[in-house]
Amino acid sequence: MSAAFQGRTILITGASDGIGAELARSLAAPGVSLALAARGLDRLRQVEAQCREKGAEALALRCDVSVEADCRDFIERAAGRFGGIDILVNNAGVSGHAFLEEVEDFSWYETMMRVNYFGSLWCSRYALSHLKARRGLLVGVCSLAGKHGIPGRTAYSASKFAQAAFFEALRIELRGSGVDVTVVFPGVVATDIRIHGYGPDGKAAGASGLDERGAMPVGECVRLIVSAMAARRRELVMTAQGKLGQWMKLIAPSLVDRIALAALRRD
Repeated sequence: MSAAFQGRTILITGASDGIGAELARSLAAPGVSLALAARGLDRLRQVEAQCREKGAEALALRCDVSVEADCRDFIERAAGRFGGIDILVNNAGVSGHAFLEEVEDFSWYETMMRVNYFGSLWCSRYALSHLKARRGLLVGVCSLAGKHGIPGRTAYSASKFAQAAFFEALRIELRGSGVDVTVVFPGVVATDIRIHGYGPDGKAAGASGLDERGAMPVGECVRLIVSAMAARRRELVMTAQGKLGQWMKLIAPSLVDRIALAALRRD
């Protein structure tokens, strides 16, 4: 698969930790140029150094994807440095867990929508001309919560449904342009995103609201993403449960509701 990315310029948002950082390290190789974005530069520069050690040309750029101007600046600086863009991976995201009745201040719902949905929209829009010039690839790292509403995730599921619908509509708009769109739907992955995500009061939750047993290792998740990127797949639903859930939602929706409830943490 490494040959599929030789000579390519790849942009990754949310690249300082979790899936984004592991994806950058997995793609790093001689002949690959990586532009890495995140809000915190210290950890991002560590990932930048790791990618350079593997022979890639890497550039760390501070970017808060909830700010449109930051998205525009990231795309323009990356394209200017490397002369174009072949792949944009919209990976930056924030999580949250709260039952609706527990929430009194909904400002973090708006922030989550700006990060998870508008961040993908803005980065993709400013990258489009560069991607068209190279018949490139747009990637959206979504979530199974963007396929099925999850209890306790009224903010997160809504933002991920919006993100998934955006990429689906954009794929059709780009038909014939040479630009492909790949949307991936991981399940529960062994990262700290849920721990650092919002709780009912808008502060860091400090613990996951989901049952983490059986969480997919981040390396396995990234391997599947890289494979989907290399094949320029339309969509990737990662888990067997997620694939089955799509069919069950059509024929036994109440059962899917019960399965979603069972995914909640019980301690």
